[in-house]
Amino acid sequence: MIHFSSLASLVFVEFNQDVGWRRISIIGVGLLGGSLGLAIKRRGLAQEVVAYVRRSSGIDACLKYQAADRVTRDIREATVEADLIVLCTPISQMGELARAMGGGLSPGALVTDVGSVKGPIMEELEPVIRESGAVFVGSHPMAGSEKSGLAAASASLFEQATCAITPSSATPQYSLDQAEAFWKGVGASPLIIPPELHDELVGRCSHLPHVVASALTQIVLGPSRAKEQLQLCGSGFRDTTRIASGSPEMWYDIVRANRRHLSRELEGFIEKLQEFRVSLDAGREQEVYGFLASARDLRDAWLEGDASP
Repeated sequence: MIHFSSLASLVFVEFNQDVGWRRISIIGVGLLGGSLGLAIKRRGLAQEVVAYVRRSSGIDACLKYQAADRVTRDIREATVEADLIVLCTPISQMGELARAMGGGLSPGALVTDVGSVKGPIMEELEPVIRESGAVFVGSHPMAGSEKSGLAAASASLFEQATCAITPSSATPQYSLDQAEAFWKGVGASPLIIPPELHDELVGRCSHLPHVVASALTQIVLGPSRAKEQLQLCGSGFRDTTRIASGSPEMWYDIVRANRRHLSRELEGFIEKLQEFRVSLDAGREQEVYGFLASARDLRDAWLEGDASP
């Protein structure tokens, strides 16, 4: 495998599989950033892992959980001479942080992220990072938890998870190769996909389910419900609404950034519910049964790895 240390001179440097990257910087060390730090260290992907945190308490936490070798609140100190930089903050903070890195990035360094929306991030960050002499390639690992924070981090979080990688027409092939190698290195399975298509698809399979789980939680657990309601909520309700416990700050950024695709999917979801309600109210037994049976068959086929049941 080839590793480029300088975009300007295009000097080829042998990528050492035992040493990996010389320095990887993680910007934001919550669930995803902390899990990356743990995975990188466990798998020996870098000689040094440097973490950037906003608060002093984050420094102690990173060192306590051993998510990084060195921790700082100075964004330039965190990113100087790094071969790879991973933005793991809420997406609304990424632009500000990218600009704060300024000219401190190494020429040809790879900058990527873990954001759940790719089009707006690519549009904002790619020119900023390019101006600094580095290269930005968007990423989105389909891994996470309803829990948040470094205490919930796990070195195995990305194992067997799909990671979308969203290059633009200006992305150098070697930078794309580096991004793929990194995500494979932490155990993920890369999927190369255009940013716009990514946002459409995750709007349907990730962002819509979160909104639906949030709405269902409010309907069932709202203050106007009878006290017996809580006692009757079993494992089915718990499983269906698990993701509603996710970080409101993170999800606010996500749904706002992907509002165009999410709004379209919400419209389709509401139409599907209305169709079912009409069938139910009219006593159309075959339609009601077909609705339930089709969902079962589609989900079972997906779990078995067959995309076309």
